[in-house]
Amino acid sequence: MLWEIDVFSRTDLVDRRGNDMAARLRAFGYTEQVRVVSARSFLLEHESFNEMVVDDIARRLLADAVAEQFVAAPATSEMLLAVPNGRLTAATVVHVLPKRGVMDPVAQSAASAIADLGHAMPHVRTGHKYWISGLSAADAKQAAESLLANDAIEQVVVGPLVVDHLSSGLPSPSVLKHVELAGLDDVGLMQLSRSGQLYLQLAEMQTLQKYFAELGRAPTDIELETIAQTWSEHCSHKTLGGRVKYTGDRGTVQYESMLKETIFAATRELRRRWGDDDWCVSVFVDNAGVVKFDDEHHVCFKVETHNHPSAIEPYGGANTGLGGVIRDILGTGLGAKPICNTDVFCFAPPDHTNELPQGVLHPQLVMQGVVAGVRDYGNRMGIPTVNGAICFDERYLGNPLVFCGSVGLLPHDKAFGQPQPGDFIVAIGGRTGRDGIHGATFSSAELTSESETLSGGAVQIGNAIEEKKVQDVLLAARDRGLFTAVTDCGAGGFSSAVGEMGEQIGAEVWLEQAPLKYEGLSYTEIWISEAQERMVVSVPESNWQELEELCRSEDVEATRIGRFEPTGRLLLKFHDQVVGDLDMQFLHDGRPPVVREARYHPNGDDTLAGDPLLDPAHSLLAILGSLNVASKEWVIRQYDHEVQGGSVVKSLVGPLRDGPGDAAVVRPVLTSNRAVVIGCGINPHYGDLDTYHMAASAIDEAIRNCVAVGADPSRIALLDNFCWGDCERAETFGALVRAAQACHDLSLAFEAPFISGKDSLNNEFSYVDADGKKHTIAIPPTLLISAMGQMTDAGKAVTMDLKSSDNHLFVVGVTLDELGGSHYALVNQLSGGSVPKVEPSPASATFAAVHRAIEAGSVAACHDCSEGGLAVALAEMAFAGGLGVDCQLVDIPSGYAQLDAVTRLFSESNSRFVCEVADEQLAKFSAAVAGTAVAKMGQVTTSKRVVIRDDEKTLIDLPNDELKRAWQSPLAW
Repeated sequence: MLWEIDVFSRTDLVDRRGNDMAARLRAFGYTEQVRVVSARSFLLEHESFNEMVVDDIARRLLADAVAEQFVAAPATSEMLLAVPNGRLTAATVVHVLPKRGVMDPVAQSAASAIADLGHAMPHVRTGHKYWISGLSAADAKQAAESLLANDAIEQVVVGPLVVDHLSSGLPSPSVLKHVELAGLDDVGLMQLSRSGQLYLQLAEMQTLQKYFAELGRAPTDIELETIAQTWSEHCSHKTLGGRVKYTGDRGTVQYESMLKETIFAATRELRRRWGDDDWCVSVFVDNAGVVKFDDEHHVCFKVETHNHPSAIEPYGGANTGLGGVIRDILGTGLGAKPICNTDVFCFAPPDHTNELPQGVLHPQLVMQGVVAGVRDYGNRMGIPTVNGAICFDERYLGNPLVFCGSVGLLPHDKAFGQPQPGDFIVAIGGRTGRDGIHGATFSSAELTSESETLSGGAVQIGNAIEEKKVQDVLLAARDRGLFTAVTDCGAGGFSSAVGEMGEQIGAEVWLEQAPLKYEGLSYTEIWISEAQERMVVSVPESNWQELEELCRSEDVEATRIGRFEPTGRLLLKFHDQVVGDLDMQFLHDGRPPVVREARYHPNGDDTLAGDPLLDPAHSLLAILGSLNVASKEWVIRQYDHEVQGGSVVKSLVGPLRDGPGDAAVVRPVLTSNRAVVIGCGINPHYGDLDTYHMAASAIDEAIRNCVAVGADPSRIALLDNFCWGDCERAETFGALVRAAQACHDLSLAFEAPFISGKDSLNNEFSYVDADGKKHTIAIPPTLLISAMGQMTDAGKAVTMDLKSSDNHLFVVGVTLDELGGSHYALVNQLSGGSVPKVEPSPASATFAAVHRAIEAGSVAACHDCSEGGLAVALAEMAFAGGLGVDCQLVDIPSGYAQLDAVTRLFSESNSRFVCEVADEQLAKFSAAVAGTAVAKMGQVTTSKRVVIRDDEKTLIDLPNDELKRAWQSPLAW
C-alpha cells in the first residue's frame, strides 16, 4: 500500500520555506497577494504497512516533535489536499517530486532509518508540497514549473497525486546491439555522433569506421560509448594536448602537444633545476597533484569544473562537482584524506532583469542552487570549505562556471598505486542507476536551449553521507594494505575508471554483477553511468574476504565486477555474453591527432576611453558595492570552515569576522604547526584586453594572496583551470594558447610548478529567438589559478585587518598606469587602457621581502592590492579592523612614471602589498624589505575613517560605516 506523510511547521512557528517561495514568486512578477504554505512530503510503499506503522514512522523519524506537525494517510486520500491547519482560505496544491530514477538521498536515508526502527524497509520517494493562494491553478502550475522546480530532475503535479508504485525500474532489452558504420558518408557519421551523444569529431568517426572495417565487423553500442568516453574532450583533453599551429606576437609556433610544451614543460624544467631538492612527488599523472609536506606526509590538490551540469540543475551539478573532486583526492596514490575544500563560481549578475533565452535558468536561481549544492556536500562530508571567489559577468548567462577543489593528506608510503594482473576489480560505494548517462561527452559539447531536455540524464544528484562512509572505509582499507590501486568513478563511470586502471594490463568486466539502484538497466547504461559515490579498487584475491567484511561492517557495498587480466584487451561481458571487446592500445592511443589553427593578436589600444562619471570617493563606494568586489559573506557563512579543527586563517577575518581574508591557512596534522596555505587568482576582465597578461596576473594574485598570510614563496604549487569558448575558432583557441604561454613563463620565473589542472571548453550557449535568429553567448576567456603554499609555523600567520592605532602603513611594490580591465574602469564605464602586467624579477623580490618581514614578526597586518587597487585595499583593512587610516599618495613607488591621483588610487598593478608595522618593528621591517620598492604612506588612526590625500588635496574622506555598508549590501540576502 502507498502512504503519504506531509510534514509542516507548527502553526505558531514560521514556515520559512513557504515564505521564501512566496517571496521568490513575488520577486519574479507574480501578484503581491500570493501566499505559500509548504510541507516536506514522503511517499512510503510496503505491503505490510498500516496506519499504526506509518504513524510510528512519522512521529519517531520524519517529524520534529518540537517544531513540526504531520498528516499521514493513504496517498489517494482527500485529506492530504487540505491546507495544514487552515493557514490559507483557498489554495492550489502543487507537488514537486524527483523524476523517476533521479537520485534521492533523503529517500535512501529514510528507508534505511525506517529499517533501523524495526520496520520492513519500504520504497521511499520524497518531495515538497506547496499550497499556493492568490494564483489560479494554471498560474500556480506555471509558477511551480518555472521557479519552484527544475524540469531536468523534477516533476510538478497539481492536485491529487496519482502514483501506482514507487519502483524506478523500467524494462530494458539486453539484446546485443550493433551500430553500423560501414557505408556512412561524412554527413551520416556526424549525424550518428550527435544523435548518439558521442560528440566525436569527423576525423575520429572516420578512424572508427576504418578500424572496425579492418576488423570485419560493426561495433557494438557499448564499444562506441566506451571509445566516445575515452576520447571525449573531458577525459582526454584533446584540444589542449593536441597539435597546434599558433600565430601570435611571437610569430608562428608549431606545438606537437600544446600542454606538454608549455605548462608541463615548465614543471619538468623546474624539477630538473632542483635535482635532489625537488619537492614535487607526482604531477599530471594521478587524480591530483602531489607535493612533499613533512617527514611523514605529502599533500595533494585538485580543482575540477562542473559547468554544464550546473547550468541545467545548479544544486545537483555543484553538489556532484564537489563530490567528484573529493573522490579525486580519495583516488590519488592509494587514497588521500580530504582536509579542506575550495570553490570559485562565475555567474551572470543575480539582479538580471532582461528576458531570459529559452532553456536558461535565472542567474539568481543558479547562484542559490550552486551555493547550496557545494554547501550541503562539503558540510555533510565534514570537510571545511576554506577558500574561494565569485565573479560576475553577463556572459556567464546560460553557462555558469563552477570550480570545486579539494586538498588531501597522503602518507609517504601511499603515494603510488598500480593494479596487478589477477587482481579483482571491485566497486565500492553507491549503486549504479541511469543518472549521469553521457556526462563526459555532454560536458564536451556546447549547450543549447534544448540541452535541459535532451541531456537531463547527464545530471547527477549526490549523496554526501554515502561518500563519507566510502571515504572512511577506503582509508581504513588503505591502511590495512588491502588494495593495490584506486581511482574514482567520475566522468564515464566504470568505462573510464576500469579503462584507465587496466590500460597497461587488460581487464575483463562482468557487468551483471554491478549493484543497481533499480532493475532494468542495459549493459551499456551500467557501463557508462556516472552515478555518484563510487570508487574502483584493485584487490588481490587473497585480500578480498577481509575487504568485503570491512566494507560490510561500515554498511558500504563492495562488489567484484571483474578482474585485471594480462591480455591487453578490454573484455566486457553481460551474463557471460561478450558485449564489448576492445584493444587497450587502440582505446587509449588510437585517437587521430587533430592539427588546429590558433591565432591571437592582443588589443593594442592602451588608451583608457570614456569620461569618468564618479569622483574618487564615489568611485571607491561604487567599486566596493560592485558584485565582483562586494562581500561574499552570504555564501561563506553557509560553509563549515571549522570542522576537523585545522583552520587557522579563515575566509572572513577581523574582530567581527567579516573582513575579506587573502588566503586560508590550515594545519592538516593537528599535532604539528606546519600548515598549508590556499589562495587563488582570477580576473576574466583582463582577458578582454590580453589573455597573456590575464594569466600572468592570475598567477601573481594567487601567489601574493598566499604570501600575504605568511606562505613561503619558494614552496608554492599551482593549478590551472581553463574555461573557454569554442576552440574550433582559431581566434578563441589562440587566446587560450597565449594564456598557456604565460603560465609557462611565469611558472619558471616564480619557480612555482604547476602540479595539476583541468580544462572545460565549449562554454557557449546557443538559442533561437522569437524571430528565428540564432544567437550564441560565449563566456569570457576565464582562467582560474589555484595556489597551495606552505608555512613551517602557522602561529606566524598574518591577517589583513588593521590591529592598532598609531601603527605605520607601508606600500610594497610599484604602482603603474594600469587601469585597463580594472574595477575603476568598470564602474565608470571606461574601455581600453593598459592591462596590468607582471614584471617577474621585481615581483619575486617583493614576495621574498614580504615573506622575510612576516617571518621576522614585523608585520601586524598585510593585504594584497588587487580588485580596486590601493584605495580598496586600505578601505577593506580599515573596516575589517574597526580602525581608520590617514594616508598620503605622493610617495607611493611608481617607477619613472608620473601618475595622476586616480591612477595611484585605483590602478590594479600586480605584486603589491599594504603592510601595517608597529613602531618597535620598524627596524626589522626595513631590513626585511631593503632593496625593494617600498614607501611609508600613512598611519592607522582611531577615527574609523578612511582619509587619503594627494599632497595637500583630500581625495577621499569617508567613514568606515559607509564604506562597509556599500561593501556588504549587494549580496546581503
